[in-house]
Amino acid sequence: MAHFAELDENNAVLRVVVVANDELLDINGVEQEGRGVSFCQNLFGGTWKQISYNGNIRKNFAGIGYTYDSTRDAFIPPRPYASWALNETTCLWEPPTAMPDDGNIYEWNEPTTSWDQVDV
Repeated sequence: MAHFAELDENNAVLRVVVVANDELLDINGVEQEGRGVSFCQNLFGGTWKQISYNGNIRKNFAGIGYTYDSTRDAFIPPRPYASWALNETTCLWEPPTAMPDDGNIYEWNEPTTSWDQVDV
């Protein structure tokens, strides 16, 4: 199954739909994104981009609230905190300091821009 994201006029994702792989096949049996886009446009109208769970297409699997960046040809999730920066390679947001890797559970503290250990 193929997945497509509908975009609004600001390239924000409105919804994601699943399309049967057969709808993408050209006369030679090769999948073509344009055929899937046309299929979605004929059914729903709008602007569509193909996405993939494994990140092979446009870096990240999109969801509502994600934005399509045409320069990077990537879907970028919403920024979780103001202090986090976009990793240009993965197009994911990263904290200014890495989360400790000591087996404990942590949550991000934006006012202190640090990780706080969570007591469970």
